[in-house]
Amino acid sequence: MAYRGSEPFDSDAPSPIGILLTNVGSPAAPTPAALRRYLAQFLGDERVIEYPRWLWQPLLHGVILNTRPRRSARLYQRIWTADGSPLVGIMRRQAAGLAAALTTGDVPVKVVIGVRYGEPSIPAALRELDAAGAQRVLVLPLFPQYSATTTATSLDAVFDELKTWRCVPELRTVNRYGDHPLYIAALAASIREAWATDGRPDRLLLSFHGIPRDYADKGDPYPDECRRTAGLLAAALGLTDEQWAATFQSRFGPSEWLQPYTDETLAEWGRAGLRRVDAACPGFSADCLETTDEIGHEGAETFEEAGGGELRYIPALNDRPDHIAALAAVARAHLIGWLEPAATRFPL
Repeated sequence: MAYRGSEPFDSDAPSPIGILLTNVGSPAAPTPAALRRYLAQFLGDERVIEYPRWLWQPLLHGVILNTRPRRSARLYQRIWTADGSPLVGIMRRQAAGLAAALTTGDVPVKVVIGVRYGEPSIPAALRELDAAGAQRVLVLPLFPQYSATTTATSLDAVFDELKTWRCVPELRTVNRYGDHPLYIAALAASIREAWATDGRPDRLLLSFHGIPRDYADKGDPYPDECRRTAGLLAAALGLTDEQWAATFQSRFGPSEWLQPYTDETLAEWGRAGLRRVDAACPGFSADCLETTDEIGHEGAETFEEAGGGELRYIPALNDRPDHIAALAAVARAHLIGWLEPAATRFPL
């Protein structure tokens, strides 16, 4: 029996454990109007853009939101599917897979998705868990490496919603999992499978989403965590230092971002005459505009136009079984004591 402030608490009732999967999000449609709404929310987040509001808001609403949505809509149209946003569709499959992997005992598990920007929203997902009677909730942001611009702002949205509730559920959160052995093993397996099909490239590019350099200078651990993931993955693949590189993509605005930059690295490799480069994005749990288009399309053009041969993008782990197994292992580590029946958790 769920407790909503007026009902008695029944510790013997097998209320479900709620798991909330979060990610950045996606526009509702690949149209300028939808992109304007999405970008207003995304670029209006003070965790994402740390400029003073008096400086940023006029620039955002006076310039960026009047120019960027049309170009971004054209890019989203290249990746949009009949089922809508690729990211949201993948998240739904990840949620279904994780629920199946964790629902093995007497305690039911309900997994929902909520994105930081766009729909389905994080507040709506929390209300869905509340309606299902979940008294315990694990928040699992699908960001392998922690950053204030991703994990922290997702948790902000969770806490902001729960501040309005009369009865707040027990809450646990996951901050990072980019060095989990099963996650590294799944990444390595996906790359080995690509190589078994089409052979090994001249070089492997591991591209991560960038953040402004001064965010790291202020204490964001993200670049170190990205490099740790990359190093562990390269070691699992048996690569020498000359056979791979970790880079950072998607920089925006005039300030310095984390380096080396992905596009400049690809141009350099193209000028060096590399015949084939494979690219993977170990910081993305699901394919989206930044992977399939920015790397798979624009990155390939950059490499080829600079004189290189072929760039092949190796897809994100998405809903691969080994990725779901890794996420289940991460979840179980944070669910200790919750997956057991109440009689076991609270012995007489």
